[in-house]
Amino acid sequence: MTIIEGLTPGTWVIDPAHTEVQFSVRHLAISKVRGKFEQFEGTIVTGEQIEDTKVNATVEVASVNTNMEQRDEHLRTSDFFKADEFPQITFVSTGVRVDGGDLIVTGDFTMRGVTKSIDFKVELGGTTTDGYGQKKAGFEAETKINRHDFGVAWNAPTEAGGLTLGDDVTIKIDGQATYQA
Repeated sequence: MTIIEGLTPGTWVIDPAHTEVQFSVRHLAISKVRGKFEQFEGTIVTGEQIEDTKVNATVEVASVNTNMEQRDEHLRTSDFFKADEFPQITFVSTGVRVDGGDLIVTGDFTMRGVTKSIDFKVELGGTTTDGYGQKKAGFEAETKINRHDFGVAWNAPTEAGGLTLGDDVTIKIDGQATYQA
């Protein structure tokens, strides 16, 4: 069992003003398209040991933002997220483990009505108390999923002979959470 110094056991709530939920996918086989979700929430309940931690997070699909409204509208359709039918992406942890120097959070990731177990590699940035007396914890989390595993198969050929989109989607969370008790 592992104890993380400064990480007080209890409930931590994701601070949306200081957190970004981002994704990227290969585009035209030469670069990446990046986007983020503007609306999300989550809680992290830490135990005495880090392995006792539980994470629960929800992302509002309609809040997708790639800085191109036409693309965002397309992402909300049945070609991609099916936002009308599946308005949320969720993650519920099923386990936390330390693997060498890495913290791995495993959980059920649900998108478009499909649930798969995935691993987030998490780096804790530490804890501090802000100017308002609130205890804060910082973290970065990253995973990679195959979009086909969640029923997202849309693609189009390019003039050069490749496909518009890659299969792997990288999800990154640069987060901050506030201690509740």
